[in-house]
Amino acid sequence: MQPMATNKRAYFDYEILELYEAGLELLGHEVKAVRSGRMNLSGSFVVIRGSEAFLLGASIPPYQAKNTPGGYEQDRTRKLLLHKSEIRELIGKSAQKGLTLVPLRVYNKGIKIKLEFGVCRHKKKHDKRETIKERETKREIDRGLKC
Repeated sequence: MQPMATNKRAYFDYEILELYEAGLELLGHEVKAVRSGRMNLSGSFVVIRGSEAFLLGASIPPYQAKNTPGGYEQDRTRKLLLHKSEIRELIGKSAQKGLTLVPLRVYNKGIKIKLEFGVCRHKKKHDKRETIKERETKREIDRGLKC
């Protein structure tokens, strides 16, 4: 289960409260592009419309530009495959103030391509500074242990 695409910025900007796994509805040439690691999750988010979940803002450039169907949009809205009970839970959680649904990584599970997304709360500026301090102290400790 090696990740094919990750949203590194989301781990820094958001506090992840809960994780969910969903299948992605993709076209054939999009699957090839994702497996080759060409997907970009930065700036993307998950939205619930009606009783369906969608991934917005994720970019999948064409695998082979000459063989791509005409009128292909790389930033199109893609449907997420979730159980109805999970969608009902997410509707309640996304309605709460300050919570958003942010995609974190895309990976394969067997032959299927899965999206891991989280129910997240945006970090304040002082929380981000704290994260940077922790990272730097860990790096210094690791350097000290190497010598």
